[in-house]
Amino acid sequence: MTLYTREQALQLKQQTFAYLKVEEHDHVLTMTLNRPEKKNAMNPVFMNEIVYTLNYAHYNNDVWAVVLRAEGNVFCAGADLKSFAGQGADAPVSTIPEPSHGAVLGDAFNGLHKPCIARVHGNVYAGGFLLVCGCTHVIVAEGVQFSLPEVKRGIWPMQVMASLKPIMPARKLLDLCMRARAIEAAEALELGLATQVVAADKLDEAVVGLVAELKTLSPTAIRLGLKAWNELKSVPEAEHHPYLISQLQEILGTQDAAEGLTAFIEKRPPVWTGK
Repeated sequence: MTLYTREQALQLKQQTFAYLKVEEHDHVLTMTLNRPEKKNAMNPVFMNEIVYTLNYAHYNNDVWAVVLRAEGNVFCAGADLKSFAGQGADAPVSTIPEPSHGAVLGDAFNGLHKPCIARVHGNVYAGGFLLVCGCTHVIVAEGVQFSLPEVKRGIWPMQVMASLKPIMPARKLLDLCMRARAIEAAEALELGLATQVVAADKLDEAVVGLVAELKTLSPTAIRLGLKAWNELKSVPEAEHHPYLISQLQEILGTQDAAEGLTAFIEKRPPVWTGK
């Protein structure tokens, strides 16, 4: 996480957001995409707000999980191309500082190192895939469709391709990019894009249940485990085991690890601190 300093990110509660609603309660940060009149299409300000909030969640160890949801009948229509071309209308007020360099959603999600659950109630198009691909869990309502229509507009989903690469087989990925066909929630589950598909009226129940389950587990172990998983991508294969041994030693020195062992011996539920 290098787009914002710790000091900048931890000033989140003093900021004004134009397109994102942010709530924090009982170790859970909820981010709600809030541009329904534009199908939650993301302009530069919107992207900066998402990246800034992910930086806040990364730096704040009191946040144990993130939930990503959306207003309106579409989860996200991708990038607002008119806005990126300088043709958009004036944006509502946003006090989010400019990042140190261009906001890259894929990198921001990779650097979160916290469970991130997408609550997908409506269709996802184009760059909206960057949001769901960045989450550790994607709970989708039956009837939702996913589509990459870029080739119909003479474009290719470049960044989405990178985010999909670790998730699905190459031929499936390229077919999805080339043919611009819509896939149903069940196929998204089969391809690994979704982690769970439920009836629309069970969506909130599924999200709440998953969050509750994750909160019974060590937030420190999860955070350091996800950090190791992300950093492992840049470690030479011959050095994987030595690197992971060093990461295990780091976890064993945490308060949560000591608490977990003590609770096991005392046959009681652990009381996690996130430290």
